[in-house]
Amino acid sequence: MGTGPQGYLRGSAVLGTPFTCDFEDGDCGWQDVGTSTYRWVRGRASLAMWGTGPHSDHTVGTDLGSFLVTVSPPAKTVATAWLRSPEMQEAAATCEIRAWYHLSGSCEGTQGLNEMDQPVLRLDVAYRDEVVGLWQSPERSSKGWHQLVAYLGRIAGQFQLIFSLTQPPACGAEVALDDIIFRNCGLPGPGQQDCGAQESRCSRGSCVAQHRLCDGTDDCGDGSDEDTTRCKSFTNCSFERDLCDWEAEPGPPSWDRNTSLNLGTLYGFPTRDHSTTSRAGFFLHVNSAPNTGPSGTAQLSSPTFQATSSCSLVLYCHLHGSANSNLSIFYVTNSTKQLVRERTGDMGSCWFRERVNFSVTEAFKVLIEGVAGNGGTVAIDDLILSPGCVKEQGKSPVTLPSQAGAGPCAAGEVACDSGVCIAAELACDFNNTCTDSSDEKHCGATTFESGAGGWHDVSVGHLRWGLQRLAEPNTFLTGSFLALQEGEGQMVGAAKARTPLLGPSGPTCTMEMSYRIQSGPQGFLAVRILDHTTGTTQLAWHTQGRVVTAGERVRVPLGERSRPFQVELLALVDLQGSASVGVDNVTFEQCYLGVVAPTAAELTCSFERDMCGWYQDQSSDFKWVHNMGQGQGSDHTTGSGYFLSVDPSALWSRGQQAQLITSRQDPAAAPRCLSFWYLLAGPQIGTLNLKLQPEGEEETVLWTCRGTQGSIWHRAWATLPATGQKPYRVAFEVLRDGFLGDVGLDDLALTAGPCGAELSCSFEAEGCGLAASGQGTWQRQSNGTGTTAGPAADHTTGTTAGHYMVVSTGRDSLPAGHRAVLTSQPYQPSVPAQCLAFWYQLSARTPGSLGVFVEQSGVRRKVLSVSTMEGSGWHRGHGTIQPDGDWQVVFEAVGAGGDHGYIALDDLHVSDGACPEPASCDFEQDMCGWSSPSDPHLHSFAWGWKSGVPLAKYPGPEQDHTLGTRNGHYVHFDTSVLGAGGTSALLESQPLPATTDSCLRFWYHMDIPEHLSSGELRVMLHSTAGQRLVWSVEGHHSWGWQGSMVPVQSPSEFQIIFEITTRRWPLEGTVALDDVAYSAGVGCHSSLEEPVEEKPSGSFVAEVVLGLLLALVIVTLVATGGWYWLKQQGLASRTPAESDTPQGFDNITFRDDKVIVSPLPREGDEA
Repeated sequence: MGTGPQGYLRGSAVLGTPFTCDFEDGDCGWQDVGTSTYRWVRGRASLAMWGTGPHSDHTVGTDLGSFLVTVSPPAKTVATAWLRSPEMQEAAATCEIRAWYHLSGSCEGTQGLNEMDQPVLRLDVAYRDEVVGLWQSPERSSKGWHQLVAYLGRIAGQFQLIFSLTQPPACGAEVALDDIIFRNCGLPGPGQQDCGAQESRCSRGSCVAQHRLCDGTDDCGDGSDEDTTRCKSFTNCSFERDLCDWEAEPGPPSWDRNTSLNLGTLYGFPTRDHSTTSRAGFFLHVNSAPNTGPSGTAQLSSPTFQATSSCSLVLYCHLHGSANSNLSIFYVTNSTKQLVRERTGDMGSCWFRERVNFSVTEAFKVLIEGVAGNGGTVAIDDLILSPGCVKEQGKSPVTLPSQAGAGPCAAGEVACDSGVCIAAELACDFNNTCTDSSDEKHCGATTFESGAGGWHDVSVGHLRWGLQRLAEPNTFLTGSFLALQEGEGQMVGAAKARTPLLGPSGPTCTMEMSYRIQSGPQGFLAVRILDHTTGTTQLAWHTQGRVVTAGERVRVPLGERSRPFQVELLALVDLQGSASVGVDNVTFEQCYLGVVAPTAAELTCSFERDMCGWYQDQSSDFKWVHNMGQGQGSDHTTGSGYFLSVDPSALWSRGQQAQLITSRQDPAAAPRCLSFWYLLAGPQIGTLNLKLQPEGEEETVLWTCRGTQGSIWHRAWATLPATGQKPYRVAFEVLRDGFLGDVGLDDLALTAGPCGAELSCSFEAEGCGLAASGQGTWQRQSNGTGTTAGPAADHTTGTTAGHYMVVSTGRDSLPAGHRAVLTSQPYQPSVPAQCLAFWYQLSARTPGSLGVFVEQSGVRRKVLSVSTMEGSGWHRGHGTIQPDGDWQVVFEAVGAGGDHGYIALDDLHVSDGACPEPASCDFEQDMCGWSSPSDPHLHSFAWGWKSGVPLAKYPGPEQDHTLGTRNGHYVHFDTSVLGAGGTSALLESQPLPATTDSCLRFWYHMDIPEHLSSGELRVMLHSTAGQRLVWSVEGHHSWGWQGSMVPVQSPSEFQIIFEITTRRWPLEGTVALDDVAYSAGVGCHSSLEEPVEEKPSGSFVAEVVLGLLLALVIVTLVATGGWYWLKQQGLASRTPAESDTPQGFDNITFRDDKVIVSPLPREGDEA
């Protein structure tokens, strides 16, 4: 197959080898050929525009990959964007085109992309002065990347492919294309010297199977296998002139002779015939108009043939547009009507070959029956009879049996075996509606002993699924089973079998099946789910082939789904050897929507054995995984057990959302408290939400956390409110902002009564139990929805959508001297000292004053008072609390009599231990107000926070600087993530007051190979005057912690920023910071301690050796009397801090109860 002047990436013209254009290095010769501003361009995803276009490409799966996308449609006219391939030539009959497309946006005045005037993406082929359709997007399409499969077939000579997107006026939709693949498109090359016993040689030198001769397909590529001289004894009816000797029974419906030119381009119709591959070529078809139900049965019969054992029929079939379309081939004698081959379902927009052999002991006719499902079309072309099909002469012809009359049921109904009619949607809904259970008998749950049980083969290639009897005892299969067999189709690809239309199903729904596979590693067996509501196809389970025979019984989660959906078995192996695939004993468990699982109410869960009453929402874009952590760290329960995690960087993590849900819960009469441990780690992780979903009402967010919280488990609480008489569900939802990070969930516990005071509150979910009193009114709002004047963006998210608490202090709302009070719930102290921290913002003019008090036993103590604020941003306030009992925090706003003033609060946090000085932190308890900025355009990544416990996914020093142990904490950044999507990582302090002479001290650890030292760690001062660089160091391998100090002067309020930048990508390595100390008003020159030495971070063995050497020196000095001299001189030897945990400890420090558990050795653990 030619590739034109520019060719393709990964080019290959060998049969069976794909060549691909992924658009990472160019456009591969694809050109925009539009005549308007509406055009195709090569682009890259933007997370800042999430929801209006692809958030990632398909190749790389991140915002660093490239694709082609439509841009700039005109606003007032119908527009089409055209994309044309390079010129190609000579496509094989097996040629298949695959690509991934992403259709997004909506049309003005419609409800999304499911309206009649939705944009349509088409793929056409241009050859012989004709443009013929190959594929068009379905009527329903959900968000995300979808794969298109188009069957090009044999094209002689030159041709080009054309993608086009047409959309109506005022439609803001766009489409992206990626990973265009050509499979099996090259003509067969010259084969071995001798063809096999069952093969013939083509004129061009390749070999072709003899049963492929004279079958209407140019398998050779030179037409020699279809030569008219060779095939003169075969009878071919192409319908180009008439029906030949075939007879269409009168309808309606009937088989109609027509062309694609006459039928138009409606979805489901053939776009060309098979004989001439032209829109003007003729074929027979029976179709059903949309929304009219099945068409009834159309019949086509052959002449009467003599009894034979060598008659075969090859025909080309087209079933597209409906899962209920059916084509049946019978032979009919005067005494019987015998089904020989049946095809049911949607095979795609292609002509596929079918072959039927007849062995009949009396005169017979071939009868072809077609039923077009709702909105679908059934068509046939090129009926080729072998020389063994000899017409009966001189005898009375076989008479067709009369068609059965109309069934007993009305349209939209189906009949039970007993004759009772039920609504069609009640069949295959996992619940017995018929008293004889016949409505669920052919729905996929089967042992295959009495037939296929509702499974039907939808393959169009060399492989197919069919029933087979077990020849010898087997561990995994019994009696009859569904097996992979040789198929009659002309394509090369996996075999597919599908259930009828199913559903609806409940969240606990699973399919169980036994399987056996014997294949090389290229073979596979998979289960997919075709959701016709969303237009998606989802891989639910798969296994690769092995050299030895393998098999087992597996459970495949199907989850909650709307009707209709189908389950599909997909398999591909090479049957030429001893390879085989079999499936048996299929059951559906707990699938009925009304079923209640035994574990449904088990919301308390450690996830050590299973997932209790929690289930993966199968309609989510990506998944929660029940595992032991892959480089993310240990679980919270034991340090070596299971937890649930989400990895946005995994290959299967396409899309934005992952949901973990409960089944339907009984109404709750009283509030309860749900506590849980969570992990939010990584430089580009998103949001974890806990949501309540009362039946029939809008869901509400009970708790939320956004952005990295370090590679450390944190505990959170949320009150589940009473729901009255309404059943409800609870859901944990991950909404990602990028592709780098992890989310973990463990140790959920549900207890009676509401939760106590929240230790952390961002006000994103609700008001956290703070009670308002006084003359003014505190209220929770965001700038986008609030009615009170307030900050343009909150502190938590840095966006207008973020929430905070605010009170209006204008004279109309809070007159001068009047107070508005906000009081927390009581906190129960767990240590002698606790740190109260919060962020506040005051309006620029007459904001009044904010007083912060701690109240205990009715006595108030002032923590902070502020009435003016330098700058216009958020400022951090804090105070150390030393309570001897329960205490509350009271925020008191006092009006000043001005106009339009306000006071706002955000991100309330209570932690153990005394508060450090502003911008100072040892990172043992938290990050002390240091944070990575929220950047909607993602120009930067977030720093992480972790201990020295080694994590494969988050590298860093194995000891911190503060404690010198692996249990100590620090902030860190993996520089390998820097790239085209973000070239810096910022760590910012809280705003600090102007200073003339202050000092910043810190310890840093760099582990960057010297030859990659294009990175830099900088310290900058940021103020209204701009940014000023005050210190920097090139990337290097430091072998330990190094100290530095930086003089700080600023005439106005400022922030300290640590920044990692790179001039080259990728930059491999890590940077860590610890023990940051800011001395306000104290210059570096007055410091008695200068952190300039390098502190090794070697292994425990190195520490022991050094300790022994020092001990030996000390003993020697004591023995000689030198110790007294040392003491007099005032010298002190400094030994590295000993590790305070046993070697082999591989857990993390828990943040709430401080339990540290060493993991137990497990089978298969690496040494």
